[in-house]
Amino acid sequence: MRILIADDEAPVRSALRLRLEHEPGLKVVGEADGVPGLLAQVRAALPDMVLLDWRLPGLAAGEVVPALRALRPGLLIVGLDGPTDKSATTARLADTVVSKLDPPERLLAALGNCGPRMCVR
Repeated sequence: MRILIADDEAPVRSALRLRLEHEPGLKVVGEADGVPGLLAQVRAALPDMVLLDWRLPGLAAGEVVPALRALRPGLLIVGLDGPTDKSATTARLADTVVSKLDPPERLLAALGNCGPRMCVR
């Protein structure tokens, strides 16, 4: 599965990349720190999945997810939330949501529940 990481914090992107690169079948194909870069990377890298921080600068999550789906129908979107990002509205837009405070195994389990076109919550 080809994954694009979208988070405005470089240490978070780096940690996610390091962890995911050691998993068989997962390949990180790009990183973005804002919505313009995210949309460009989706066009260029054609990921299967985006790990999306809800607070990514540029657009509200309610606008980003439809834009991503318009660019790449079937794109899986895993929302990354922090301790204060508990918006039910934005969480419903993603295929699944993982907290940044969870251990890495929780993210890997969530990714393991994602198939070619959907994630099992």
